[in-house]
Amino acid sequence: MNLVAVFIGGGLGSLCRYALSRYISMYFSSYFAYATLFSNVISTLILASFVYFFQEKMGLNNTWKFFVVTGFCGGFSTFSTFSFETFEMLKNGQSLLAFLNVLLSVLCCLFVLYVLYKTGSTSSS
Repeated sequence: MNLVAVFIGGGLGSLCRYALSRYISMYFSSYFAYATLFSNVISTLILASFVYFFQEKMGLNNTWKFFVVTGFCGGFSTFSTFSFETFEMLKNGQSLLAFLNVLLSVLCCLFVLYVLYKTGSTSSS
């Protein structure tokens, strides 16, 4: 059952990533990787929310963890795309954009994890 949960979650995550990318490209025409940044931050938000709030509080079993964390978030986040786009920026002489992409992606995702962790740890006390 866990394999099915990962498969379905991954497919849904990938479809959402594609939809987000299409939506972002309609409003942002730039060399900066907005869709990748947004998908990584949103995926981190979903993963942290599930792990810190929903899984334990709702008594969800591991199949849900495989569906959300491994499947959906794995399909929705785009670290390989992030790496490729950052490398392309470096290759094209856009070092500042590449550095900004790495810095914003890492800091935003860590910030989301920290805030949700702190919120979850204070609400369970």
